[in-house]
Amino acid sequence: MRIPFSLSFLLLVSISLFAQDSSKLELWYKQPAANWNEALPVGNGRLGAMVFGNPVRERIQLNEESLWAGSPVEANADAAAHLPQLRKLLLDDSIQQAMDLAEKTLRSKPMRIRSYQSLGDLFIDYFPTSDARPKLENYVRKLDLETGIASSSYTIEGVRYHSEVFASAPANCIVIRIRTEQPNALHARVSLSREQDAMVVPDGEKGLLLQGQILDLPDEDAGPDGLHMKFAAKLTAMHSGGSVQAVNNSLYVKGVSELVLYLTAATNYNLQLLDMDPAINPTQRCDEILKALPASFEGIKAAHVEDHASFFNRVALKIGSSAARLTPTDERIKKVKAGGEDIDLAVLQFQYGRYLLMGSSRKPGVLPANLQGIWCKDMNAPWNSDFHTNINIQMNYWPVESANLSEAFLPLSDFVDLLRKPGRVTASKTFGSRGWTVNHLTNPFGRTAIADGVSWGTYPIAGSWLSLHLWEHFLFTRDTAYLRENAWPVMKESAEFMQGFLIKDKQGYWVTAPSTSPENAFKLPNGKVFGLTYGATMDIQITRALFEACRTASSILKTDKKFARALAAIEKELPPVRVSKRYGIVQEWIHDYEESEPGHRHMSQLFGLYPANQINRQHPELFAAARRTIERRLEYAKGGTGSYTGWSKSWIINFYARLFDGDKAWSNLQDMQRYLTLPNLFDDHPPFQIDGNFGLTAGMAEMLLQSHTDTLQLLPALPAAWPNGSVKGLKARGNLIVDMEWKNGRLVELRLQAGAAYTGVVEVAGKTKKLKLKKGEQLQWRP
Repeated sequence: MRIPFSLSFLLLVSISLFAQDSSKLELWYKQPAANWNEALPVGNGRLGAMVFGNPVRERIQLNEESLWAGSPVEANADAAAHLPQLRKLLLDDSIQQAMDLAEKTLRSKPMRIRSYQSLGDLFIDYFPTSDARPKLENYVRKLDLETGIASSSYTIEGVRYHSEVFASAPANCIVIRIRTEQPNALHARVSLSREQDAMVVPDGEKGLLLQGQILDLPDEDAGPDGLHMKFAAKLTAMHSGGSVQAVNNSLYVKGVSELVLYLTAATNYNLQLLDMDPAINPTQRCDEILKALPASFEGIKAAHVEDHASFFNRVALKIGSSAARLTPTDERIKKVKAGGEDIDLAVLQFQYGRYLLMGSSRKPGVLPANLQGIWCKDMNAPWNSDFHTNINIQMNYWPVESANLSEAFLPLSDFVDLLRKPGRVTASKTFGSRGWTVNHLTNPFGRTAIADGVSWGTYPIAGSWLSLHLWEHFLFTRDTAYLRENAWPVMKESAEFMQGFLIKDKQGYWVTAPSTSPENAFKLPNGKVFGLTYGATMDIQITRALFEACRTASSILKTDKKFARALAAIEKELPPVRVSKRYGIVQEWIHDYEESEPGHRHMSQLFGLYPANQINRQHPELFAAARRTIERRLEYAKGGTGSYTGWSKSWIINFYARLFDGDKAWSNLQDMQRYLTLPNLFDDHPPFQIDGNFGLTAGMAEMLLQSHTDTLQLLPALPAAWPNGSVKGLKARGNLIVDMEWKNGRLVELRLQAGAAYTGVVEVAGKTKKLKLKKGEQLQWRP
């Protein structure tokens, strides 16, 4: 049946009956989403949905975290035997010859991976009963961050409709409820569809079953073709009044007062295998989930809200007035893009980042958040929506501890642990070392080989960087059992890789070779541009951070003392971080090369400033050079708006926070709002890439609280634009919960709660106070 009218015929009128509440953390709009970048996300870590709120043909685009094209493939280049020759050429600065050899010996087969994919779409076609051009009145569409519920309400032909969508973690499904205030007024067709590799059939009288198997087409450079991942989705309906009948790929809804749809999905992916598992029946898994549902919608909703709030409500942030929340979110963005200032929009973005991290990285999910979190509309996504390990997946988890969502880190922790097995093959076969590593990307099948090109994809330091995140989790939680059982094995084996991979250069320093500074390139005096080198600054900073972490962990656990001493000896002979004589910036490569792209989005040589702590005010020359590095990048970046990708701009917010420059941090956050924020507040790379959302949240937390040194720093980068505010529930290293209130730019109240025994120093406005707290002890201080 064709729908006899479209949204373009509807008359939209202003909201007059349903006022907003400025105390609520909501994204809200006066019209349905016109496209995917206006739709609103819900997620439970495993299942995701983008809700459009269309009163004519509602679209709910669906995702399941493990639905990926491709299959496991051992793609590593058998390069270890050629490594001595390659290293000699690099250390001799024979870059062209080194690159020629690398292209012959380091190329993996296949060089690329296949993409994360959309599960499909749920459509709800609403049938009008009379006028082909009905009037739409009092429309409002919302995403309530505190409840995790996307909703829409509107009136057509005098009938008031209400829709709610949420992804329940306790129920392990997506729940949709549609009700009308007039009895028996709902008439609709509910259908499931997927553009490829699937079919939909009735499942009983009131259900639908989508079943499929990904067919990978021949592509020599992306891995084996053929039938791979199996998947299924099941939809079942409950209703009051009227009737619901499954026919073909649809449910026909007639004369219903309330319709509740439960949808779940599964694949035959097995995380422990990093592979598909023939013993898993996706359809059976869907059956098991739906059969376990409680009988009552209200019970399912209450359990969802309670579970969601138990994470989300840990942190509360208020800066200035929240009166702007009475204006629709898209209109607020337009005002900011026109040059206005909206401080409370930043508060909404901060909490939105926390919301998205909860929605894409938590139980019942098992995989970490990818380049789009969990929300992806494509079959072939930008950058395959992969796990990009040269900054992006790391940035996804920058706010996880400080924003008090430690549990959301565990999917990444578990995944990194499992990468050790394929990573050992890469370490040995490609780099001739023991231990484990991964290069610049991975996928659910444990890809650790070089990918996407030799100069672009050779990044064996990625395993060490990922290992440092496990160490950070310990620093924030002080969970010694986690350190011993989870973090230490990963960290130690990563350090063992670095021990075997490092080589002495002609100056007697331990360096990495081959090495790249992610995605960037340098220019030789002859004008030729290369990316391959040895001892890139970021490599050395990551190595130093890993070795320091391993030595501290060894001391805490009272284990592997000999190993720790060996790391300390190497650490003393790592190259120093240098300041470029050309421009006074932090030098990116082992030599003071000319930059081929001075405005490049990556600022890898500043890893030591953030997220590490090696560039700080105790080293004033480097500290000043770091500032100049950022300024130079911004001078050359596209469009005169500073860095031109969302995630890069959010990294700059964190940099300026570490430089104690709150005004510059706020200015760059405003740049994100003006140039790099989509109508649904998704970060615009472009296109959408979720790391910028997470980087922004991390940056705002860093502006308010820093704990990366021995001193707890309160309001270290408070901009003048934020004179009054409060925050509750931020987390500092040492398992310390921090609440603060400030007025006229001065801290007026501090409350600390120790989740573990804590000894340290707190600094605010240049004044310090010694702290010693027992586990569970609270401290209130009015400076």
